[in-house]
Amino acid sequence: MLTSLKNPWVKTLRKLHQAKYRRQQQQFLLEGTHLVQAAIATQYPLQAVCATAVWQARHPALWEQLSQGTDRQETVSPEVLGAIATTQTPDGVVAIASSDTVTATIHHPTLGLALEDIQDPGNVGTLMRTAAAAGGDGIWLSPNSVDLTHPKVLRASAGQWFRLRKQVGHDLLTQVSAWREQGCQILATAATGAVPYWQVDLTCPTVLVVGNEGAGLSPEAIAAADHAIAIPMMNDVESLNVGVAAAVILFEAVRQRQHLG
Repeated sequence: MLTSLKNPWVKTLRKLHQAKYRRQQQQFLLEGTHLVQAAIATQYPLQAVCATAVWQARHPALWEQLSQGTDRQETVSPEVLGAIATTQTPDGVVAIASSDTVTATIHHPTLGLALEDIQDPGNVGTLMRTAAAAGGDGIWLSPNSVDLTHPKVLRASAGQWFRLRKQVGHDLLTQVSAWREQGCQILATAATGAVPYWQVDLTCPTVLVVGNEGAGLSPEAIAAADHAIAIPMMNDVESLNVGVAAAVILFEAVRQRQHLG
């Protein structure tokens, strides 16, 4: 059993709390039973796992799966597990996965979601969960958006991180142009000069583009869209959280397409 916080492997895993080390090592942490189960369910490759003896006794079948499916398994003390995890009250297991196959190119989306400079990892995870719930093809992120392997992104996605296609692109305007050439409608969320979202035909292939939590979409991204759309709200109400706004629009697309069918 690993009990020392000075153990070299423990120190290495703790470095994965930082995005620069996750990029350097091409590894990230999966914290908690639910995320580990989601990874196994989608056959996402796991490299190693550490768990407390109490967790192993509580989940013997899952521990057996992890033992057979990873190169390294370690029993660790609760103190070591707590140091490796980023959550305040970890449930007893942390797995280590490779990030070299995280992203995949999203071709010909029928209902896609593009994020420009989203900074909050909880928002990105929520947007992933929402896109998956609406039957979206995938989620595209600008390079200045938060790291896809941030622990809060994974937790907020509620396991959908492993099921939804994810792409980190280099240039939003170039990608928008490519989608339009494929016959895809581009919609941009905007506060002014926009039409109510329900007035737009969402039954055709569509990509919704949403922007930074504070600044919103760049003028260039709005100008590149086929339509600028908004969610009309009561006066003196601040704009909706980006995850909530995307959910409203994506599920309007679901409603229109079910009605059409």
